[in-house]
Amino acid sequence: MGTFKTLSKLNVNDKVEKKSNLSYLSWAWAWAKVKDKFPEATYQIWKDEKGNPYTFDETLGYMCYTAVCIEGETLEMWLPVMNGANKAMRKEDYTYTTKSGKKTVEAATMFDINKTIMRCLVKNLAMFGLGLYIYAGEDLPEVEPEPLQKMTKDIAANNAKAGTSLKTMLTTYEMTPDQQTKYEALLS
Repeated sequence: MGTFKTLSKLNVNDKVEKKSNLSYLSWAWAWAKVKDKFPEATYQIWKDEKGNPYTFDETLGYMCYTAVCIEGETLEMWLPVMNGANKAMRKEDYTYTTKSGKKTVEAATMFDINKTIMRCLVKNLAMFGLGLYIYAGEDLPEVEPEPLQKMTKDIAANNAKAGTSLKTMLTTYEMTPDQQTKYEALLS
């Protein structure tokens, strides 16, 4: 069985941690699971010529990179250093405005960078299949699209009876335009 097939079949739900409505896999558990299945697997953390494990841009913030090699296949991944609200962290604190007022993003620390490197590793492992469904926003591996479409249509029908459109309901949540388009496409 191939790497992706082996790792994507693993149900990681009992190892998922929730923080601020986001799902995370422990890097230590994920790496141990990969090494159990593929003992020759390796990973690398990208470093610049000074040995810094990140790149930095004054406007965009920090970015970390990893590479994982399993069974001769190497895949790279990157992840920005973000705060708990998924806002990019920079060298200095900065503020931004939301509907509920001004918010501050604190400057990144080495602790934030280290956390990002290990989250990047887990995301990198997901490219090989381990917990990939978490990044797709699903609760279980290999969910069939037909039941999901039916469930979404049922929710929309119930909302229509209650006088609330799905579009209205979706706009009450913070979604990117791409996410909203995907949800709306499920109804068609």
